Amino acid sequence: MGTPVADPADVRIAPYRDVGDHAALLARGVFVAEGRLVVQRLIADRRFHVESVVVTPAAYQQLSPWLECVTTAVLICAPDVLSAVTGFNFHRGCLALARRPCVEDSLASLLPAERLLVLEGVGNPDNIGGLFRAALALGAGGVVLDERCGDPFYRKAVRTSMGATLRVPFTRLPVIEAVAKLRAAGFQIVGLTPAPDAIDLRDLVPASKVAMLLGAEGGGLSADALDCSDVLARIPVDAAADSLNVTVAAAIALYQLGSWASRGGR
Repeated sequence: MGTPVADPADVRIAPYRDVGDHAALLARGVFVAEGRLVVQRLIADRRFHVESVVVTPAAYQQLSPWLECVTTAVLICAPDVLSAVTGFNFHRGCLALARRPCVEDSLASLLPAERLLVLEGVGNPDNIGGLFRAALALGAGGVVLDERCGDPFYRKAVRTSMGATLRVPFTRLPVIEAVAKLRAAGFQIVGLTPAPDAIDLRDLVPASKVAMLLGAEGGGLSADALDCSDVLARIPVDAAADSLNVTVAAAIALYQLGSWASRGGR
């Protein structure tokens, strides 16, 4: 049963004043899920403790079958009240606060996967969200982020990923350390780069387990990451285009790996 809230000063809705302040959310050990589909997935997956949900009346009607599963507060307020509290116009009409995990996934927990993404210096939350979305959609069983990568629980990353950051396991390790451990576990390390001396991705003969290295747009992979790759691969593009967005490149690469496997490549 939802609880109506008509006053922006109501203490029950006060926790949502910090939804735009990532540092404050980190200090409280929570993250924000935004949008009806993302909140629906958060509730349905039951991976994270949901502290509370705030919805507009329209969103409450649509999400009522899932909100019945929430044992904590479900607050219902008009859009103008929600905007007054958060400082944003949340036209999606639905927010949830959930607890961040106390311990991140370990690299060992990712090793059963056949495909992994290893990210170096990807800080943009839109790209982080897009990469997790591509990972979930195209068969990567996990993501390894280095210390310079953005937070997958950042509000915009969660939203852009359509909840994939809440579903795809991830861990943090320096790239060189991660590569050494993945290679020891039988992964082929493929560095994705637009460099002209890299092989055409379509000519890659992947091993049964592949870790795909991707760097931030602009600088790309560091020299150390390129040097520790088993093979460097590129996606051929028109010279006028220079390169692809890292999310697009990852999606193409994962699709190509899946296509190779489906044709009986292994």
